[in-house]
Amino acid sequence: MSLLSIGIDIGTTSTKAVLFDESGTVRAKAQKAYPLMTPDIDTAEQNPSEMMEAVEATLKEIIAKSQKIGTLSHIAFSAQMHSILLVDEAMRPITHSITWADNRAKEVVLRLKNDEKGKRLYQNTGTPIHAMSPLCKLIWMKEARQALYAAAYKVMDIKTYIIYQLTQQCVMDMSIASATGLFNIHDKKWDDEALKLVGLNDSHLPEVVPTTHVLSFTNEVCQRFNLTHDIPVIIGASDGVLSNLGVDSYKQGEVAVTIGTSGAIRTVVKHPILDPKGRTFCYILDDTHYVIGGPVNNGAITFQWLRDHVFQMPNHHDSMMTFDEMMALAQKVNPGANGLLFHPYLSGERAPIWSSEVRGSFIGLTLAHHQGHMIRAVLEGVLFNLYSVLLVLVEMTGRRPHKIKATGGFSKSVLWRQLMADIFDCHVEIPKSYESSCLGAVALGFKALGHPKAYCHISEWIGRTYYHEPNEEVVLQYQKLSSIFVETRQQLMRTYKSIATYENEK
Repeated sequence: MSLLSIGIDIGTTSTKAVLFDESGTVRAKAQKAYPLMTPDIDTAEQNPSEMMEAVEATLKEIIAKSQKIGTLSHIAFSAQMHSILLVDEAMRPITHSITWADNRAKEVVLRLKNDEKGKRLYQNTGTPIHAMSPLCKLIWMKEARQALYAAAYKVMDIKTYIIYQLTQQCVMDMSIASATGLFNIHDKKWDDEALKLVGLNDSHLPEVVPTTHVLSFTNEVCQRFNLTHDIPVIIGASDGVLSNLGVDSYKQGEVAVTIGTSGAIRTVVKHPILDPKGRTFCYILDDTHYVIGGPVNNGAITFQWLRDHVFQMPNHHDSMMTFDEMMALAQKVNPGANGLLFHPYLSGERAPIWSSEVRGSFIGLTLAHHQGHMIRAVLEGVLFNLYSVLLVLVEMTGRRPHKIKATGGFSKSVLWRQLMADIFDCHVEIPKSYESSCLGAVALGFKALGHPKAYCHISEWIGRTYYHEPNEEVVLQYQKLSSIFVETRQQLMRTYKSIATYENEK
């Protein structure tokens, strides 16, 4: 009988549970989606009851499958960052879960961002001043939803709420806490200045525990899941830091890049490193590993926008260009798209500029440019932006990466993979396992249970599907273009702000 473990990831669009055996092979998966409620441009919430149902449904399904093929070692959790919800004394939600994508705190950000207090809070907590941050969301709620805010018994994230329903323990892991803007990552406790700003004290917040903290399901939950004995439940960490662990990118000189709808670039360090300009985050993985990096709003969503809203004729969906056809057109175009650049800021941007006012732009269009040039410029623009975040990480750590582990939907494209190698001037490796957050949670679980080589086995588990080396001739071209990309971004920031002001005044 195999020794099995379950990683469960509470994501923004769905919850996924994955069953692994002792060799890291995926033996089964279960997934259940739930909606993101966006009644207006700034609101992005989810129903905690629907999310709880999804967690229970996926766990119940995957536990049943595990019992047919082996012995279950442990269950470990991963979850989205930056969510908040308020509960009453019976631990019942009095709000929806307000997600990272919610932008209603944007006015708070404008007040705090360039204030000395805001800069100090970033240095203490490692969370950039942005509308995604629970710190900013709570200030907004205190000002805009005063009665509701005053009625709250506790403030927590969605993972804490779900863990409480399963274990009756109100605890938050240190990784999730470090992404709230309320937790001092140096002292490893709630930050006094941040709490004063949001008008809360320790009693309003969950107890913070290490990411290796071990819990147990209640007897009632065990009965619902048909568990006949106590299975260790590891509280785990946030999806971002676990993704680094799950692709075996936790050693010095290694960087993980994810490009899905949005994207992120991250590297692991041994102690907190903060950017003097506040451009990057610093979150906790475990007691000796911290993850620094930056998230971007605009990944593959820009590619989809180009197809659906620029190339597609209205009411002619039967003739829609496929993504493969778009890649084929881009492949025929020279590196640099004949001088056409694209700023991919279609939905504002987080790292490295942290602005909701920035906009997207094609720069350098001529009569000689066609669809293929625009496609290639979009692909390159997304990577130029991520590369500018990498340069900040190099500036902070004093070292360039020697290897990049890349995941996400983009990694299926040979063109985009090679573009990354050329623009980043770095070896790019695509891990075989795409369940990085769930696998990272499982590996963290082994560490929690005392396995001394818990992380060492990950490289054996994930394997490798593709490997790309930079083309030195193309690298030199992209180095020139990346400088122009950053230069034009800086020059246009004032223009972007003026456009945003004009739109808001209409």
